[in-house]
Amino acid sequence: MKGKLIVIEGTDGSGKATQSGQLSVRLAAEGVPVRKVDYPNYQSQSSALVKMYLNGEFGNRPEAVNAYAASAFYAVDRIASYKKDWEDFYLNGGVVIADRYTTSNMIHQAVKIADQAAKKSYLDWLWDFEFAKCGLPVPDKVFFLAMPPAASQELLCGREKKSGGTQDIHEQDSQYLAYCFANACEIAEQYNWHTIECLHNGTIKTIEQIHSEIYQAVRDFLGRAY
Repeated sequence: MKGKLIVIEGTDGSGKATQSGQLSVRLAAEGVPVRKVDYPNYQSQSSALVKMYLNGEFGNRPEAVNAYAASAFYAVDRIASYKKDWEDFYLNGGVVIADRYTTSNMIHQAVKIADQAAKKSYLDWLWDFEFAKCGLPVPDKVFFLAMPPAASQELLCGREKKSGGTQDIHEQDSQYLAYCFANACEIAEQYNWHTIECLHNGTIKTIEQIHSEIYQAVRDFLGRAY
């Protein structure tokens, strides 16, 4: 029995890693065969081109690498991860929780294309390239964490100060992140993603509140099979 692929998606700083981690831990505690995967997979050599791109080695703005080329960087990383780390687990009924996936290209790369017809052509190409030609699984459910740009920038700054790290070329460009959020909202509606509003009356919801919404929806989705 083929398993399920659940994706936690959102713009930078929206809490994807936190929410995918909490969901995985809770499902595992309930006896669900679950595995969490993260993209990009920075521990793998397959992410080398992604790291070079995000570090600005091909240009210090996201637009320096076009949507198709950048998407290929990320696709290679996903294919390597799938074939090496979770293909057998998934095909044998496991539940895979992905912190980002092909869906991230739909947000962060499609936004580089202004013309709507050209954007649709890119999205069709991406779907065919990763899922049909490369053989990656199509997600069974995608959660979009709708964290507005001002709130996500606040969280990103806090994360940087806490970790002592630096922001990549996506995170450094506030206008690009704003465009990505607007594009993500359109994509989420177009592809029927499950949108989780991360603000309530202008205040960021707690991690527990957001987790509760995701968990309940996942439990309803999985039903009695798990």
